[in-house]
Amino acid sequence: MQRLTPEQMAERLAQDIPDGSYVNLGIGMPVMVANFVPEGRDVIYHSENGILGVGPTPAPGTEDPDLINAAKQYVTLIKGGCFFDTAESFAMMRGGHLDIAVLGGFQVSAAGDLANWATDNEKYPPAVGGAMDLSVGAKAVYVLMRHTTKDGQPKILDECSYPLTGAGVVRRIYTDLAVIEVTDAGLQVVELHDGNSFEDVQAATGTRLLPPAA
Repeated sequence: MQRLTPEQMAERLAQDIPDGSYVNLGIGMPVMVANFVPEGRDVIYHSENGILGVGPTPAPGTEDPDLINAAKQYVTLIKGGCFFDTAESFAMMRGGHLDIAVLGGFQVSAAGDLANWATDNEKYPPAVGGAMDLSVGAKAVYVLMRHTTKDGQPKILDECSYPLTGAGVVRRIYTDLAVIEVTDAGLQVVELHDGNSFEDVQAATGTRLLPPAA
């Protein structure tokens, strides 16, 4: 199977963000989406640590140590961007003011349930962070993740085995193999990335998929 790189995955997702959208980018691969705003499109990116108007990653040597995103990575600020405190940032997240939240995922279920927070106490503190607020507060949730784990186990399943971040919140799943829509009829494959057959992607998935429309 042909797998997209993380950069290609982020670029593919960025194509589906409508002009004029307010979008939060989660920690991990989602933060790369800000580097791929299609030309002529106006997208306002929000970071939960208190930024509205996050721009692309700065060029080497131009980083501002005081300007970071929620993942503690250096970012830039677009013209008109602004800063605010955490309370105001979470009010935006919880109050339905964000059009899209782009989140990473450990697992997504056939019903659109999302599990994306660490439960390994030895490596990470067991905290969901702002993902739970985003999953229920944003008008749409897009998940950007690899289709399988490093050892080839499916991450898209009948049901999540990890603790849930949100139940029935995911609208679309963008993986390195395909783009999948969560619908009332089931998980609908919208797009197979070049070189991948529906059968190959189905075999790498832990629940039934609906094939792309003819």
